Amino acid sequence: MKEFTSLHISSHFLQRSVLVDVYGDIESLKDKQTDLLLFNDGQDLVKMNFHSILKKSIGPTHSMIVLGLHAGLERKQEYGVAGIPDYMNRGTKAFLYSKFVLEELLPHIHTSYSPIRFRNKYIAGFSLGGLMAFDMAMDYPMEFSAAGVFSGSFWWRSKDLNEGYVEERDRIMHAKIRTKCIQPHQRFYFQTGALDEKADRNKNGIIDSIDDALDIIKELEKLGFQKGKQIEYVELPDGKHDIATWKVAIPEFLQWLLTK
Repeated sequence: MKEFTSLHISSHFLQRSVLVDVYGDIESLKDKQTDLLLFNDGQDLVKMNFHSILKKSIGPTHSMIVLGLHAGLERKQEYGVAGIPDYMNRGTKAFLYSKFVLEELLPHIHTSYSPIRFRNKYIAGFSLGGLMAFDMAMDYPMEFSAAGVFSGSFWWRSKDLNEGYVEERDRIMHAKIRTKCIQPHQRFYFQTGALDEKADRNKNGIIDSIDDALDIIKELEKLGFQKGKQIEYVELPDGKHDIATWKVAIPEFLQWLLTK
Protein backbone atom coordinates (compact mmCIF):
# COMPACT_ATOMS: atom_id res chain seq x y z
CA MET A 1 0.00 0.00 0.00
CA LYS A 2 1.33 3.43 -0.91
CA GLU A 3 1.94 5.80 1.97
CA PHE A 4 -0.55 8.36 0.66
CA THR A 5 -1.45 10.46 -2.33
CA SER A 6 -2.19 14.19 -2.25
CA LEU A 7 -4.91 16.29 -3.83
CA HIS A 8 -5.19 20.05 -4.18
CA ILE A 9 -8.83 21.11 -4.12
CA SER A 10 -9.63 24.68 -5.08
CA SER A 11 -12.28 25.95 -2.67
CA HIS A 12 -14.67 28.74 -3.64
CA PHE A 13 -15.91 28.93 -0.04
CA LEU A 14 -12.47 29.25 1.56
CA GLN A 15 -10.86 31.13 -1.31
CA ARG A 16 -7.80 28.92 -1.19
CA SER A 17 -6.43 25.62 -2.40
CA VAL A 18 -6.85 22.91 0.24
CA LEU A 19 -4.21 20.20 0.44
CA VAL A 20 -5.78 16.80 1.17
CA ASP A 21 -3.74 13.64 1.78
CA VAL A 22 -5.49 10.38 0.90
CA TYR A 23 -4.56 7.28 2.91
CA GLY A 24 -5.73 3.80 1.96
CA ASP A 25 -5.39 1.21 -0.76
CA ILE A 26 -7.61 2.90 -3.33
CA GLU A 27 -7.04 0.43 -6.16
CA SER A 28 -8.02 -2.62 -4.13
CA LEU A 29 -11.30 -0.96 -3.12
CA LYS A 30 -12.72 -0.38 -6.60
CA ASP A 31 -16.30 -1.73 -6.81
CA LYS A 32 -16.31 -2.31 -3.05
CA GLN A 33 -17.72 -0.64 0.04
CA THR A 34 -15.46 1.01 2.58
CA ASP A 35 -15.54 3.55 5.38
CA LEU A 36 -14.38 7.15 4.97
CA LEU A 37 -12.68 9.11 7.77
CA LEU A 38 -11.98 12.84 7.49
CA PHE A 39 -9.24 14.25 9.73
CA ASN A 40 -8.86 17.97 10.35
CA ASP A 41 -5.27 19.17 10.82
CA GLY A 42 -4.10 16.60 8.32
CA GLN A 43 -0.61 18.11 8.44
CA ASP A 44 -0.24 16.47 11.87
CA LEU A 45 -0.98 13.03 10.40
CA VAL A 46 2.07 13.41 8.17
CA LYS A 47 4.26 14.17 11.20
CA MET A 48 3.14 11.00 13.01
CA ASN A 49 3.59 8.70 9.98
CA PHE A 50 -0.13 7.98 9.94
CA HIS A 51 0.14 5.64 6.97
CA SER A 52 1.94 3.07 9.14
CA ILE A 53 -0.58 3.50 11.97
CA LEU A 54 -3.47 2.89 9.58
CA LYS A 55 -1.83 -0.16 8.06
CA LYS A 56 -1.25 -1.74 11.49
CA SER A 57 -4.65 -0.79 12.92
CA ILE A 58 -6.95 -1.91 10.09
CA GLY A 59 -7.13 -5.68 9.84
CA PRO A 60 -7.74 -7.72 6.67
CA THR A 61 -11.50 -7.88 7.33
CA HIS A 62 -11.91 -4.08 7.34
CA SER A 63 -11.12 -1.26 4.98
CA MET A 64 -10.95 2.51 5.33
CA ILE A 65 -9.96 5.55 3.34
CA VAL A 66 -8.71 8.47 5.42
CA LEU A 67 -8.53 12.06 4.21
CA GLY A 68 -6.07 14.33 5.99
CA LEU A 69 -7.26 17.91 5.46
CA HIS A 70 -4.38 20.33 5.91
CA ALA A 71 -5.19 23.50 7.81
CA GLY A 72 -4.55 26.83 6.10
CA LEU A 73 -3.04 30.07 7.28
CA GLU A 74 -6.43 31.08 8.71
CA ARG A 75 -6.81 27.97 10.84
CA LYS A 76 -8.22 29.90 13.81
CA GLN A 77 -10.89 31.37 11.56
CA GLU A 78 -11.76 28.23 9.59
CA TYR A 79 -12.00 26.01 12.68
CA GLY A 80 -14.45 26.63 15.49
CA VAL A 81 -18.24 26.41 15.90
CA ALA A 82 -20.15 27.23 12.73
CA GLY A 83 -21.95 30.55 12.91
CA ILE A 84 -20.78 31.37 16.46
CA PRO A 85 -17.39 33.14 16.70
CA ASP A 86 -15.65 33.14 20.07
CA TYR A 87 -15.02 36.19 22.26
CA MET A 88 -12.00 37.20 20.14
CA ASN A 89 -14.04 36.81 16.94
CA ARG A 90 -12.20 33.65 15.94
CA GLY A 91 -14.00 30.95 13.99
CA THR A 92 -15.71 33.37 11.60
CA LYS A 93 -15.12 30.99 8.66
CA ALA A 94 -16.16 27.77 10.40
CA PHE A 95 -19.45 27.68 8.51
CA LEU A 96 -17.59 28.18 5.23
CA TYR A 97 -15.28 25.30 6.17
CA SER A 98 -18.34 23.11 6.68
CA LYS A 99 -19.60 24.15 3.24
CA PHE A 100 -16.21 23.28 1.74
CA VAL A 101 -16.33 19.78 3.24
CA LEU A 102 -19.94 19.04 2.29
CA GLU A 103 -20.24 20.77 -1.07
CA GLU A 104 -16.73 20.66 -2.50
CA LEU A 105 -14.60 17.98 -0.84
CA LEU A 106 -17.07 15.11 -0.53
CA PRO A 107 -18.51 15.47 -4.06
CA HIS A 108 -14.95 15.57 -5.42
CA ILE A 109 -14.07 12.36 -3.55
CA HIS A 110 -17.24 10.58 -4.64
CA THR A 111 -16.55 11.48 -8.26
CA SER A 112 -12.82 10.80 -8.20
CA TYR A 113 -13.03 7.40 -6.53
CA SER A 114 -16.18 6.05 -8.14
CA PRO A 115 -17.22 3.21 -8.14
CA ILE A 116 -16.01 2.92 -4.53
CA ARG A 117 -19.04 3.13 -2.24
CA PHE A 118 -18.73 4.64 1.22
CA ARG A 119 -20.53 2.69 3.91
CA ASN A 120 -19.99 5.09 6.82
CA LYS A 121 -18.43 8.55 7.05
CA TYR A 122 -16.59 9.72 10.16
CA ILE A 123 -14.81 12.93 11.11
CA ALA A 124 -12.04 13.67 13.64
CA GLY A 125 -9.48 16.24 14.63
CA PHE A 126 -6.95 17.54 17.11
CA SER A 127 -7.40 20.49 19.48
CA LEU A 128 -9.30 23.22 17.60
CA GLY A 129 -9.64 20.83 14.67
CA GLY A 130 -11.32 18.42 17.08
CA LEU A 131 -13.84 21.07 18.09
CA MET A 132 -14.59 21.65 14.39
CA ALA A 133 -15.01 17.91 13.79
CA PHE A 134 -17.43 17.55 16.69
CA ASP A 135 -19.38 20.61 15.56
CA MET A 136 -19.81 19.17 12.07
CA ALA A 137 -20.95 15.83 13.45
CA MET A 138 -23.55 17.59 15.59
CA ASP A 139 -24.77 19.74 12.70
CA TYR A 140 -24.75 17.01 10.05
CA PRO A 141 -25.61 13.71 11.74
CA MET A 142 -26.80 12.15 8.49
CA GLU A 143 -23.34 12.69 7.00
CA PHE A 144 -21.15 11.66 9.94
CA SER A 145 -22.05 8.67 12.09
CA ALA A 146 -19.06 9.10 14.42
CA ALA A 147 -16.61 11.78 15.53
CA GLY A 148 -13.22 11.60 17.23
CA VAL A 149 -11.90 14.49 19.31
CA PHE A 150 -8.31 14.53 20.58
CA SER A 151 -7.57 17.24 23.21
CA GLY A 152 -10.58 19.15 21.91
CA SER A 153 -10.82 22.92 22.39
CA PHE A 154 -14.10 22.72 24.27
CA TRP A 155 -13.12 25.80 26.28
CA TRP A 156 -14.21 27.84 23.19
CA ARG A 157 -16.25 30.61 24.79
CA SER A 158 -18.31 33.68 23.97
CA LYS A 159 -16.92 35.83 26.81
CA ASP A 160 -13.45 36.34 28.23
CA LEU A 161 -12.89 35.19 31.79
CA ASN A 162 -12.72 38.75 33.11
CA GLU A 163 -15.76 40.00 31.19
CA GLY A 164 -18.60 38.37 33.09
CA TYR A 165 -17.89 34.81 31.93
CA VAL A 166 -20.41 32.25 33.22
CA GLU A 167 -19.40 28.59 32.79
CA GLU A 168 -22.90 27.20 32.22
CA ARG A 169 -23.77 29.83 29.63
CA ASP A 170 -20.65 30.93 27.78
CA ARG A 171 -18.95 27.74 26.64
CA ILE A 172 -20.14 27.78 23.06
CA MET A 173 -20.24 24.07 22.23
CA HIS A 174 -21.84 23.05 25.52
CA ALA A 175 -24.62 25.55 24.88
CA LYS A 176 -25.03 24.39 21.28
CA ILE A 177 -25.51 20.77 22.29
CA ARG A 178 -28.56 21.84 24.32
CA THR A 179 -30.24 22.88 21.06
CA LYS A 180 -29.81 19.41 19.54
CA CYS A 181 -31.68 16.10 19.73
CA ILE A 182 -30.26 12.61 20.15
CA GLN A 183 -29.23 10.81 16.98
CA PRO A 184 -29.16 7.15 18.12
CA HIS A 185 -26.87 6.02 15.29
CA GLN A 186 -24.08 8.45 16.22
CA ARG A 187 -21.02 7.72 18.37
CA PHE A 188 -18.37 9.98 19.89
CA TYR A 189 -14.79 9.33 20.97
CA PHE A 190 -13.02 11.77 23.29
CA GLN A 191 -9.36 11.67 24.31
CA THR A 192 -7.74 13.95 26.86
CA GLY A 193 -4.41 13.93 28.66
CA ALA A 194 -3.68 14.72 32.29
CA LEU A 195 -0.86 16.96 31.05
CA ASP A 196 -2.86 18.67 28.29
CA GLU A 197 -2.48 22.00 30.09
CA LYS A 198 -2.23 23.55 33.56
CA ALA A 199 -5.21 25.95 33.47
CA ASP A 200 -8.00 25.37 35.99
CA ARG A 201 -10.63 28.10 35.63
CA ASN A 202 -12.92 26.98 38.44
CA LYS A 203 -10.12 25.90 40.81
CA ASN A 204 -11.59 22.42 41.32
CA GLY A 205 -8.27 20.63 40.89
CA ILE A 206 -9.13 19.35 37.39
CA ILE A 207 -7.51 20.96 34.37
CA ASP A 208 -9.87 22.70 31.96
CA SER A 209 -9.17 20.31 29.08
CA ILE A 210 -10.53 17.39 31.09
CA ASP A 211 -13.28 19.38 32.80
CA ASP A 212 -14.62 20.73 29.52
CA ALA A 213 -14.57 17.31 27.82
CA LEU A 214 -16.37 15.66 30.74
CA ASP A 215 -19.00 18.39 30.67
CA ILE A 216 -19.50 17.82 26.93
CA ILE A 217 -20.17 14.17 27.75
CA LYS A 218 -22.67 15.20 30.44
CA GLU A 219 -24.53 17.33 27.90
CA LEU A 220 -24.63 14.42 25.44
CA GLU A 221 -25.94 12.14 28.17
CA LYS A 222 -28.74 14.62 28.85
CA LEU A 223 -29.78 14.16 25.22
CA GLY A 224 -29.86 10.40 25.74
CA PHE A 225 -26.47 9.26 24.44
CA GLN A 226 -25.02 6.48 26.60
CA LYS A 227 -21.46 6.37 27.86
CA GLY A 228 -19.84 3.07 26.97
CA LYS A 229 -22.27 2.53 24.12
CA GLN A 230 -22.28 5.71 22.04
CA ILE A 231 -19.67 7.65 24.00
CA GLU A 232 -16.07 6.57 24.62
CA TYR A 233 -13.78 8.60 26.87
CA VAL A 234 -10.04 7.97 27.17
CA GLU A 235 -7.86 9.92 29.59
CA LEU A 236 -4.12 9.32 29.31
CA PRO A 237 -2.26 9.91 32.61
CA ASP A 238 0.90 11.05 30.81
CA GLY A 239 -0.90 12.54 27.81
CA LYS A 240 0.10 15.99 26.59
CA HIS A 241 -1.33 18.43 24.07
CA ASP A 242 0.95 17.19 21.33
CA ILE A 243 1.33 14.95 18.31
CA ALA A 244 3.23 12.27 20.25
CA THR A 245 0.24 11.76 22.55
CA TRP A 246 -2.32 11.74 19.75
CA LYS A 247 -0.20 9.20 17.88
CA VAL A 248 -0.53 6.87 20.86
CA ALA A 249 -4.31 7.38 21.04
CA ILE A 250 -5.19 6.97 17.37
CA PRO A 251 -4.84 3.16 17.00
CA GLU A 252 -7.44 2.58 19.72
CA PHE A 253 -9.70 5.15 18.10
CA LEU A 254 -9.48 3.39 14.74
CA GLN A 255 -10.31 0.07 16.36
CA TRP A 256 -13.24 1.69 18.18
CA LEU A 257 -14.57 3.07 14.88
CA LEU A 258 -14.64 -0.38 13.33
CA THR A 259 -16.24 -2.03 16.38
CA LYS A 260 -19.99 -1.57 16.19
